[in-house]
Amino acid sequence: MIENMREELLKLLQKNAYRSGDFTLSSGKKSNHYVNAKTVTLSAEGLTMASHLMLELLDSDAVAVAGLTMGADPLVSGVAMASFDTDWARTVDAMIVRKTAKGYGMGAWIEGALPPEGSIVTALEDVVTTGGSVIKAVTRLRDVGYVVDRVVTLVDRQVDGEADEFMKSAGLKLYSVYNVEELAGVKNE
Repeated sequence: MIENMREELLKLLQKNAYRSGDFTLSSGKKSNHYVNAKTVTLSAEGLTMASHLMLELLDSDAVAVAGLTMGADPLVSGVAMASFDTDWARTVDAMIVRKTAKGYGMGAWIEGALPPEGSIVTALEDVVTTGGSVIKAVTRLRDVGYVVDRVVTLVDRQVDGEADEFMKSAGLKLYSVYNVEELAGVKNE
């Protein structure tokens, strides 16, 4: 079932999220590939498949998933729901890391079902280029005492191996469901 899901989601990403051409990415880098995964992760079909596939890549001891708003918002919710709906080993809760502290109340940086300090959390991202966005989330999570050693992304853009190196320097291991070459390969067939 997972392998069929992987093929179907790849087709959906290729059709609705991937474009080839000349693009400037949010990192400022130039690329021949553009991926807007939100067109897929904000659809019922796409989010369901992405969530189940990402669930398979979580740290086996993770009690929660978290990510920086906006790209990770549907993913953390979807993975949490998939963990409950399947016969996966356990459930995981979801947390969203804000880009800036909440301007009222307790000034929270992190929203969601907050596990105890010292808990293992897997960070999620829709598309990784340099890793800068997800590192911001990981830093906030670590600042409040969570253990984060793994990042799971739907698509790794594989820009000069930069994300892998950045992740390693931050003590993280990057896992991806797809890389941009897979999306491009489907596009060219």
